[in-house]
Amino acid sequence: MMKKKLAVLTGAGVSAESGIRTFRGGDGLWENHRVEDVADIEGWRRNPQLVLDFYNERRAQLDTVRPNAAHEAIASLENDWNVTVITQNVDNLHERAGSTRVIHLHGELTKVRPENCCNEADGFSEETVFDIGADEVHLGDTAPNGAQLRPHIVWFGEAVPKIGAAIDAVEAADVLLIVGTSLQVYPAAGLYRYAGMDVPIYIIDPNAVPVRDGRITHIMEVATSGMETFRRLVSR
Repeated sequence: MMKKKLAVLTGAGVSAESGIRTFRGGDGLWENHRVEDVADIEGWRRNPQLVLDFYNERRAQLDTVRPNAAHEAIASLENDWNVTVITQNVDNLHERAGSTRVIHLHGELTKVRPENCCNEADGFSEETVFDIGADEVHLGDTAPNGAQLRPHIVWFGEAVPKIGAAIDAVEAADVLLIVGTSLQVYPAAGLYRYAGMDVPIYIIDPNAVPVRDGRITHIMEVATSGMETFRRLVSR
């Protein structure tokens, strides 16, 4: 029998229990830095050294953490569903937990690319993108084409090239599951609107979410325990 399609949209809350801080705290900072300085294309243009150092630290931190039970539960859904994970997270914990189809809306922390590639001019081709694991990148480190290497991250002020693939996955889904995202960062926050009118939507988040939709079942728990509740609900 053909498996039903499940789209899973994840945010910082799914990785928080692995020890990775959420993207933007209540003080508006990310790891004690102004978001405008380390997650904005203008920040890169102003001070690339600061940005490179920041992401070097993030890669080193990622190398010290492991997928948690929520990542593993999402991966295990592939036993019963045709699963596409759409994540706002730049870590690789979904892949390390075993998820095989992951769309990274905001890029991937362990990858770098020439600063003059993977843009509108080349159709956002990822041919020049490569994985460096936990290694560092410094000013003067160049790609084969001679351009400075930069993090393969989608910053504010840049296009989100994979949003089309994410929309396609949500439109095709029989069920939509949203885990650990406040639904406040666009365009990802609007993805649920592409779900079919008869498609059930489950949101796992311990906090209130700014969405009113009759299709939504809100599981007010952290990601790890919320995934257990979700599995019970859909197995009825």
